[in-house]
Amino acid sequence: MKAIVRSRYGSPDVLQLIEVAKPAPKGDEVLVRVHAASVNAGDLDYLYGRPLFGRMFTGLRHPRNDRLGLDVAGQVEATGEEVKSVHSGDEVFGDMTSYGFGAFAEYVCAPEKAFAPKPVGMTFEEAATVPQAAILALQGLRGKRQIQPGARVLINGAGGSVGTFAVQIAKYFGAEVTGVDSTSKLDLVRSIGADHVIDYTREDFTKSGQRYDRILDIWGRSSIFDYRRALSPTGTYAMVGGSTGRIFQVLILGPLISMTERKTMGLMWWRGFRKEDVEFLTELIGGGKVSPVIDRRFHLSEVPDALRYLEAGHAQGKLVITV
Repeated sequence: MKAIVRSRYGSPDVLQLIEVAKPAPKGDEVLVRVHAASVNAGDLDYLYGRPLFGRMFTGLRHPRNDRLGLDVAGQVEATGEEVKSVHSGDEVFGDMTSYGFGAFAEYVCAPEKAFAPKPVGMTFEEAATVPQAAILALQGLRGKRQIQPGARVLINGAGGSVGTFAVQIAKYFGAEVTGVDSTSKLDLVRSIGADHVIDYTREDFTKSGQRYDRILDIWGRSSIFDYRRALSPTGTYAMVGGSTGRIFQVLILGPLISMTERKTMGLMWWRGFRKEDVEFLTELIGGGKVSPVIDRRFHLSEVPDALRYLEAGHAQGKLVITV
């Protein structure tokens, strides 16, 4: 089978499409013929080996794992003898984060718990956009405090892969949503339901005087004190991504602010492909409440181009790899 591999950390230039051995499922494993995968910021981080402290787990000088790709959708081709809930021919989607990655390939093999049934009416491409981005958006918005109807919610990075899901999910919860992104993405952010949009190249929302009940921060570019200023007295700030320096700042100072004030600030700890999250999202998407936004489609051989496009910041919504 063909798969995207790399032997060292680096830019998309280090990636190669080569022939590798087709895996065979054992025990509780499922072999899936890949129809579609999607691209995430996490793919770029793992490609470059960042943050540097993360290499303690992925390999200091060279990556221990040569595969890439987290989100996958396809059709079951074979199962191990212990598999009970999945059968040959089933259409599924899943998350390979905890199972060696490898979604950028013609086949993947992982335990059956890595997959869920693909809803009828959802294409393979649409299903491949859900495992990382949609679940990150949902968990970042839910947190420990449920969003109340009428709450003022700001999505920083609203036009990207996580942000386009977050805007729609926040609207489903009944929030008044403000989306922040670059000039070229504002029309998209409006079209998926945002009540207000802010062009970050022209305006700093943390200095506007407006206060928000919840901020979902996908970029993590500003100081935690700037975000603190933009929160309502009982507001919640959840950081999804950002630079290493910003992440450490939120990790250290977020709990201190949360203990001394009524505000809650911290890093959002992602919790894998949880059944309850998957079921909730597939119901929303199946019911037309949330629609995956797909910017571009790339063939398997074009994975390096897709990653370059994402890295340049051009992507509006998700980038899909068709296999």
